[in-house]
Amino acid sequence: MVLRKKHTPKFKSKVAIEALKEQKTAAQISSEQGVHPAMVSQWKKAAVEILEQGFADKRKAPKEKDGFEKEQLLAQIGQLKVELDWLKKRV
Repeated sequence: MVLRKKHTPKFKSKVAIEALKEQKTAAQISSEQGVHPAMVSQWKKAAVEILEQGFADKRKAPKEKDGFEKEQLLAQIGQLKVELDWLKKRV
């Protein structure tokens, strides 16, 4: 029975950087490093996505205040309104 290999993040980044350089094909890199060519492509794609997120403009991102989101606040308002209506009917 063959066990799955667990690669460290350092190893994955090394392979991804080598793939990003595009000096060798994915098949060449995979044979040198002992991984499947599909893994090389996946790690390269993940590295590009991570880099794009790193350069994203942080000012445009919505800021979360006190750990509450808009939907949570609206749900809480609705709950309080229902409770208030119920109390008004009881009195």
